[in-house]
Amino acid sequence: MLRKIRIVLAAVFFLGVTLLFLDFTGTIHAWLGWMAKVQFLPAVLAANFAVIAGLVVLTLLFGRVYCSVICPLGVMQDIISWFRGKLKKRNKFRFTYSPAKNWLRYGVLVIFIIALVLGVHSLVALVAPYSAYGRIAANLMAPVYQWGNNVMAAIAERVGSYSFYEVDVWIKSLPTFIIAIVTFVAVFVLAWKHGRTWCNTICPVGTTLGFLSRFSLFAPVIDTDKCNNCGLCGKACKSSCIDTKEHQIDYSRCVACMDCIDNCKHGAVHFALRPKNKAAKNTPADNSHDNGRRAFIATGAFVAGAAALKAQDMKVDGGLTAVSNATKPCRQTPIVPAGSQSLKNFSSHCTACQLCVSVCPNHVLRPSTDLETLMQPEMSYERGYCRPECNKCSQVCPAGAIKPITVEEKSSIQIGHAVVNPELCVMITDGVKCYNCTDHCPTKAIRYVRMNPDDENSPFIPTVIEEKCIGCGACENLCPARPLAAIHVEGHEVQREI
Repeated sequence: MLRKIRIVLAAVFFLGVTLLFLDFTGTIHAWLGWMAKVQFLPAVLAANFAVIAGLVVLTLLFGRVYCSVICPLGVMQDIISWFRGKLKKRNKFRFTYSPAKNWLRYGVLVIFIIALVLGVHSLVALVAPYSAYGRIAANLMAPVYQWGNNVMAAIAERVGSYSFYEVDVWIKSLPTFIIAIVTFVAVFVLAWKHGRTWCNTICPVGTTLGFLSRFSLFAPVIDTDKCNNCGLCGKACKSSCIDTKEHQIDYSRCVACMDCIDNCKHGAVHFALRPKNKAAKNTPADNSHDNGRRAFIATGAFVAGAAALKAQDMKVDGGLTAVSNATKPCRQTPIVPAGSQSLKNFSSHCTACQLCVSVCPNHVLRPSTDLETLMQPEMSYERGYCRPECNKCSQVCPAGAIKPITVEEKSSIQIGHAVVNPELCVMITDGVKCYNCTDHCPTKAIRYVRMNPDDENSPFIPTVIEEKCIGCGACENLCPARPLAAIHVEGHEVQREI
């Protein structure tokens, strides 16, 4: 029964989180957006202490339930492992006990924390489980979902229905796409062959919760009086944490999947309160735990330092179609969404999960290709511009990188300002009258003046009133000059209100 409950809850969470990345309309987030906010790393970066406390209490009570129910990457590994068992029924009971590789587990965790403190966010996003799954869902699953939507849109159009509408399917960032493929292949191979190896050797969240789960109040317990040493529980354990010979369970790696209980034919394994006098008996008695304890304490120092730095960061940072064949300008300062407050706040909180990229209806947000901010979203206006009436990205961010803002607030936030290059303007190069940038500027921040005020025959050129410009990019997107637009937006390191 416990295993069935776990499977149902895991399916709900997995489907819900996946739909958050597939839903390009952004409507599902109103109902299921909380599922992204209860993920461990986003909650830590957002300083969501209620969620963090809830996950800690959950782990101390029942073990690593988070890994087997809430974490989408963990559930995906279970699905892969389950399919392998179905395809090869003879190998249904294929796992064997292996000692914990604590040097690798805590080593990755220390590197992860150091990278977080030093601001190497591409490395942080690479191994964070929620971020890794987000890349897989946004780059590999979403295109398939969107192609299916386009097929339905074509069929609906033929019968006179407009229940579906066609969407563009394109690779928003080739490096991020490649990383998503590599991550999926690595997770797939490990899960196919060894079950939960990724969770128990690489995942920093799994290592952190694994330390806490060693002290969980409830856990699978082996009754040696009923056990006949058949070994089925160990062969069914995808975490490879049950030493059937010694009747011991490594609770730091147990993900509370309940498979061992379900496969025990004699009722010798059950989920129960762990008596103090049996705690040591059901934990592998080797020096690896002592080493793990020392490693975790050392890691805790890094975590405390990271939390202090993050706290300090938060105190300081307080109907048109674009012209095609546009080339991205070389911006001196990148542009981040309204509500990010500053580049520093955005980069230090963003998990590069791609959720905001998935819901952006104007194709403005895309993963960065710069090494320093690799995979983190940035704004670019080749395919569209940031419409003042849209605030979807701020509503879905679970990590606090983009603070929730209203439509009214967005219209007064200056994320950047437009810069004119008169030498590229078609009014100079081609001698034609073009007023695209002034006609479509939502804040009326652009006006035309003569290039030479003293010459009445001098051509007009656009100029920008920086105090009015919010950096939406409508002027850059709709400028007909090619390959580079004659006007582009430069970002602001700290966003301003106008």
